Amino acid sequence: MAPTSTPDSAASEATELAAPYGNGAATAPTTGRAPGTASGIPATAPKVRIHHLQAAKRAGEKFAMLTAYDQYTAQIFDEAGIEVLLIGDSASNNVLGNETSLPITLDEMIILSRAVTAGSKRALIVADLPFGSYEQSPEQAIASSVRLMKEGLVHAVKMEGGAYYAPTVRALTQAGIPVMAHIGFTPQSEHALGGYRVQGRGEMAKALIDDAVALADAGAFCVLMEMVPADTAAAVDAAVAVPTVGIGAGNSTTGQVLVWQDMAGLRTGKMAKFVKQYAQMRTVLADAAKEYADEVRSGVFPGPEHTF
Repeated sequence: MAPTSTPDSAASEATELAAPYGNGAATAPTTGRAPGTASGIPATAPKVRIHHLQAAKRAGEKFAMLTAYDQYTAQIFDEAGIEVLLIGDSASNNVLGNETSLPITLDEMIILSRAVTAGSKRALIVADLPFGSYEQSPEQAIASSVRLMKEGLVHAVKMEGGAYYAPTVRALTQAGIPVMAHIGFTPQSEHALGGYRVQGRGEMAKALIDDAVALADAGAFCVLMEMVPADTAAAVDAAVAVPTVGIGAGNSTTGQVLVWQDMAGLRTGKMAKFVKQYAQMRTVLADAAKEYADEVRSGVFPGPEHTF
């Protein structure tokens, strides 16, 4: 039987066993804050799995998701209990300095994915299929996803698009590749959508619901909605059995995601309405860099304690 993205319900409730074929070289236990304990995602679970997210949805609980693009942020977020880490094609803007998400390549996504998987031990790790890596055919999508999983070591992929891509989602899940669907505002289609615009308003709400249902029926384990009115997002969440994730989609979704540089205040300038900044990392880093430069110029650093 072809595999799907939905695990057996009885197996989902059982304690996960050790990998029967070995799991690489032994590693020292990590330290840090205890992970979160959202219903369905027990703190004792060695890894966050798809069925844990599904259990959270059934229990009416929520989970957190953040982007990550390197080993250190991945390790920090993992130890803080973030359940899902996304290697987003937003790395094009936030790591590589491009104006949009379109230029980033599959090869670049694989490098970033490998860094994040190296830093994380517990979170479910999802990578975006970048623009141009899946649209041509289901076969192209499978080939790109296989590379992300084999070379980037991610656990699942995320792809943008509505019901049109249901056959692609079905092909991916039948190939054993878990898929997170992404509807609403889809940044890879910004030129076709006429720029950054809220999606799913008024009469378009039904179309968005239909997209979500088609993608979930095709096997998507989760549906992410971006820049969607809260009432439309709530209707989508009610229409599908799988968990939902919101970014600018209100508070009725199972999970929430933000770009970490926005969340932590590393990026400056005008923020989207849905962004909340929980720190001012740009100020912290700038102050540290200025103090370092001052000490170097004055001869304070390196001091005797830093010299062999």
